[in-house]
Amino acid sequence: MRTKLSIVALVASSAVGAPAFAQSQDQSFAGSHAEVIAGWDRVNDKSSFDASRDGVTFGGNIGYDIQRGSTVFGVEGEVTGSSISDRSSNVLNAGDRLRVKAGRDLYVGGRLGFLAGPNTLLYAKAGYTNAQFITDYSSPNSTPALDLRARDNLGGWRLGAGAEFKLTNQVFAKAEYRYSNYGSQANGVDPERHQIVTGIGVRF
Repeated sequence: MRTKLSIVALVASSAVGAPAFAQSQDQSFAGSHAEVIAGWDRVNDKSSFDASRDGVTFGGNIGYDIQRGSTVFGVEGEVTGSSISDRSSNVLNAGDRLRVKAGRDLYVGGRLGFLAGPNTLLYAKAGYTNAQFITDYSSPNSTPALDLRARDNLGGWRLGAGAEFKLTNQVFAKAEYRYSNYGSQANGVDPERHQIVTGIGVRF
């Protein structure tokens, strides 16, 4: 009789323990991940003209996270582009054209997060960003005619915060705000960037 009761107790404890183990696995934010992101992008050159331009940022992110209890540590890298473009004409000569466009943006950094629920991670991030800005100038009426292009790669720092939500064991969504600053440039411009992005990704 005692043997039968032991078997019943073992089966019951296994039935209770299995869902608990599965739930623990569901709460894991550890491992490698890849995601696509898109959102709002604003660049402000902070000059005397206070020129700000809005657009859309888009790209991808990869990273790796380590979870210890309710705390998550991670590293990540990101490549994005932007739709921001500013056009002017008759800048220096009649009929000339000037375009300044935001190019690729590279980012590498780390993040620290805390579980706010079984499927929700709140986190802060910091790292290095390198953004490219492309300037095209043409003046067909000047002598000689001019057609110039310059690419400026500006390095700076980024801070951000966001939330990540598990949709399944492998799939997640996120929303994030980040601020980037590229420091004072030789031309007196001190560019900065504000972005709000959303993303969807997978863990593997």
